[in-house]
Amino acid sequence: MTDPAFPDRFFEREDEAADAVFYREPRFVAHIDDDTIAALTGYYGEFLPPGSRVLDLMSSWISHLPDVDYARVAGLGMNEQELAANPRLTDAAVHDLNDDPHLPYEDAAFDRALIAVSIQYLVQPLAVFGDLARVLTPGGRVAVAMSHRCFPTKAILAFRALGPVDRVRLVSAYLHHAGFVDIGFEDRSPAHADPLWIVVGTRPGGAGPQGKGRVRS
Repeated sequence: MTDPAFPDRFFEREDEAADAVFYREPRFVAHIDDDTIAALTGYYGEFLPPGSRVLDLMSSWISHLPDVDYARVAGLGMNEQELAANPRLTDAAVHDLNDDPHLPYEDAAFDRALIAVSIQYLVQPLAVFGDLARVLTPGGRVAVAMSHRCFPTKAILAFRALGPVDRVRLVSAYLHHAGFVDIGFEDRSPAHADPLWIVVGTRPGGAGPQGKGRVRS
């Protein structure tokens, strides 16, 4: 599956079988180590205002959120058992974004959105981010956290071929093409642990803060 903004085969995967089959069985594992989880949780403490409505896209059994009260934490993922085991979710939806990039939420339903170490699996990222802009409030923001681990057979060809800097630029390009503004990145990698790169963007229409480490798309 391709997008005219990117080269042919960009979004191909080694395993093109239905994702519903791959994710049928729950996987209660962490995809980054403890120090990197702590770094991501610390970042979320800065990124997510208390009382905000949060969308955890490509969610699982853990959301890495700080001990803060939020008005809503909606989880959208691929495995019902994993989502049911996540104590931070107020509601959950099993939904395959590679089959249907339309998000099952009303317009302007969320203030913030998160994608944690899963962006490499999207085969229609522009469609997903385009619809994400719809469900965010004007000025709403998204944070895409990346590291270096993945299920290699389900990761798109581009992510397996590109290095860290180009992966950051790629995700920045996704956001740019989907109409997000104030696109930036931060390197929150702990010493001697899994790396942590975070790309952020803002839905136009509000007074969203400027991102750090601005990347030109």
